[in-house]
Amino acid sequence: MDLTYFKRYRMEISLPGRNLQAPVPDGYRLRPWDPSLLEEHARAKYQSFCGEIDAVVFPCLGELNGCRRLMNEISRKPGFLPETTWLVECLHCVADRHGVADGQYVENDCAGNGRFLGYCGTVQGIRDRQGLGSIQNLGIVPEHRDAGLGTALLFAALRGFREAGLDRVYLEVTAQNQGAIRLYRRLGFQVIKTVYKAVEVAYS
Repeated sequence: MDLTYFKRYRMEISLPGRNLQAPVPDGYRLRPWDPSLLEEHARAKYQSFCGEIDAVVFPCLGELNGCRRLMNEISRKPGFLPETTWLVECLHCVADRHGVADGQYVENDCAGNGRFLGYCGTVQGIRDRQGLGSIQNLGIVPEHRDAGLGTALLFAALRGFREAGLDRVYLEVTAQNQGAIRLYRRLGFQVIKTVYKAVEVAYS
């Protein structure tokens, strides 16, 4: 096992006076947090990250059980903010289930086997110990990217932070994830700090 360091940016946004309205694209809807949706958040998180650089930096994101554990941890944190935690539901996917009951999924092993049904995006938020908002794991399933869902999901979370009385919100993003960085910059986030995450990587 070798130790590899991944560059990550901490990006922040100031909320006062900012327009946080963004349309939800046709064929989708946002669902607010409910404890009964924890499994759906975990599956959407896994589908969003399992083949991405973030699953290398944070190996739990590359495993469904790891995403379940992570969702349990986030939802039990003292600073967890339900009003910042949302799912994206694909209405077309629901219509295409052909008798598959709500809550059931065709598993995807991240190699293209099987297909995702229903939920295709997730975000969670917490209030950290300094009283700042912290976005956790904003993710969109690859087949549903570039449709405006990331913006709609992020703005829904930011509205929740503002409702909770928070003025500043931050997130961390791996420097190699240029698409996400462009999105965050376009929506008003600024890089305020560079950090490095040490990861043990096995080489064959």
